[in-house]
Amino acid sequence: MSGREGRVVVAERIGAYRVERLLGVGSFATVWLAYDPMLDLRVAIKVLADNWQHDVRVRERFLEEARLLSRMEDDRLLRVRMVGELADGRPYTVLDWADGGSLRERLAAGPLPVAAALNLLAEIAAGVAVLHRHRVVHRDLSPGNILFRSTADGERVLIADLGLAKALAVASGLTMRAGTPGYMAPEQDDALAIVDERADVYALGQLGLRLLAPPTAGVGPGETVSGGEPIAAAAADVGPVVMAVLRRATAARPADRYQDAEAFRAALLRAARRTRDPIDPGTRPAFDLHPADVLPVPTGASRPPWLRAVALTVVLVAAAGAVAADSATPSGTATSGPLTVALPAGWQAAGTGWAGRYDASGRLEPALVISPEPRRWAIDPSVPGAFLGLSVVARDTEPGTFVAERPHADCAPTPPRQVRRGGLDWVVARFDCPHGRPVLMEAAARGSVGLLYAQVVPPPGAGDEFVDALLDGVRIRRQVIARPP
Repeated sequence: MSGREGRVVVAERIGAYRVERLLGVGSFATVWLAYDPMLDLRVAIKVLADNWQHDVRVRERFLEEARLLSRMEDDRLLRVRMVGELADGRPYTVLDWADGGSLRERLAAGPLPVAAALNLLAEIAAGVAVLHRHRVVHRDLSPGNILFRSTADGERVLIADLGLAKALAVASGLTMRAGTPGYMAPEQDDALAIVDERADVYALGQLGLRLLAPPTAGVGPGETVSGGEPIAAAAADVGPVVMAVLRRATAARPADRYQDAEAFRAALLRAARRTRDPIDPGTRPAFDLHPADVLPVPTGASRPPWLRAVALTVVLVAAAGAVAADSATPSGTATSGPLTVALPAGWQAAGTGWAGRYDASGRLEPALVISPEPRRWAIDPSVPGAFLGLSVVARDTEPGTFVAERPHADCAPTPPRQVRRGGLDWVVARFDCPHGRPVLMEAAARGSVGLLYAQVVPPPGAGDEFVDALLDGVRIRRQVIARPP
């Protein structure tokens, strides 16, 4: 900052917004909590620091953050409500207020359970993957830039502070070196290095180590956590498979890391599904919150409410372009893209995308959650329901193989059966579980354009006949679907 220090001047109003208090002061900006009287809600207003208002480079970075957020418009990123300019010429951005605070604040309260930390890391990676699909590198992922915001469904994870992010076309050593020590990739110290998605992968790996290995003596939240005691502590808890993923993500050479956040997330999910031992049997769930892509999260009083909401967000966040239905249509059916299902009496639907599964155009593949209470199904074992997904990418996968890859720890499986329903040949497996939901059904079938998958929790007392009737009502409507090359 060339030795310059900015002044924080308390303002009463910023534009049409009434300022309530200061939320934080950074190197380049101040953030205020303000009230919007027209919409009757609180917002966060980010104002360029006065000592940087004449620096063209910094001003452009500030405005670029707003442009990036506005262009991407994703539920895992802060939403830009407007951009304005103060009387002295400084720009400001009006953002949604992340009322749940930051990950840094929550980690300061103590470590998370291993399964909780893994789930949170997977959701953070999903948010970073949104940036990477838009060819944007964040370059400053750290606990202070992971925020939480309350929603009608609970709480969402948000990736914040894109002020250091740049489009890949210009993300080179010609830009200013910046970032958070301990989470910066080694190449960010090289003035001539090209900084790409793999720098964010390195930060995700370091976040994983921070989540799974609380700092010990000599290792603080802002310092590197790779190597030594923290690595050993994390390895002892999560096992070698997950640790191998984190080691690869934090490799010194970019070429040795995962290529982007989605590749990292996919590897983390695969590794965690193979690592069941770290989860205490007394709190181990009898089901996966998202049948294919979400890690198990402990149930019961020991799980913080904010984490339950994070898990729900993973399942129920509606993807852009998905056909959402919060209640049954008059015809008693629900749709997501070409996927349709006849709803059982009294059931409703929530339109979703299939987390972690993208078609050739980069959109989430179609999926639905159906239940008498879709918004509660993922977190309340007493609520019956089903997840239904259609994957074009997995169209060549054998249904029996797909079902076999989805075991449930502590549950007793019965031999898979084959049944023809709705013109499709389904493979169905039943799991009887001692904890949580007593019965789980996994089913898969190959349709005309892709693989259909269902995870069903039948109502109490119902069983195979209920599942068969549900599968009878699953259809693929005629529609052109992007196929992978």
